[in-house]
Amino acid sequence: MFRPKVPTNPAPTGIVTPLTTVPAAIVQQAQDQAPMPVAPAAPARPTVQLTPGSVVALVGSGTAVVLVVGAVLVSMLLAVAITGASLAICALVIRSLITAEHKRR
Repeated sequence: MFRPKVPTNPAPTGIVTPLTTVPAAIVQQAQDQAPMPVAPAAPARPTVQLTPGSVVALVGSGTAVVLVVGAVLVSMLLAVAITGASLAICALVIRSLITAEHKRR
């Protein structure tokens, strides 16, 4: 059940071409030719040159990213803290209502 079954093909489908042999004259002629010259390797990628303007741009963009990510994380933490405080206040109010109801009886 978990083992794949490989289908068998008893007879070939489509057009079957017989194998052909290469005459010896062609093989000899191919061996006599000089090898093709090898193309020189592509030059290495140029190095990045930082100008003072690009350094300022990189520092500015990095600072902006850090500030944006920090603001998002702080706002998420604040949202969790506000939610927890409001749930705690709701729990205290409900508990006080329940105890007040028990004292009346």
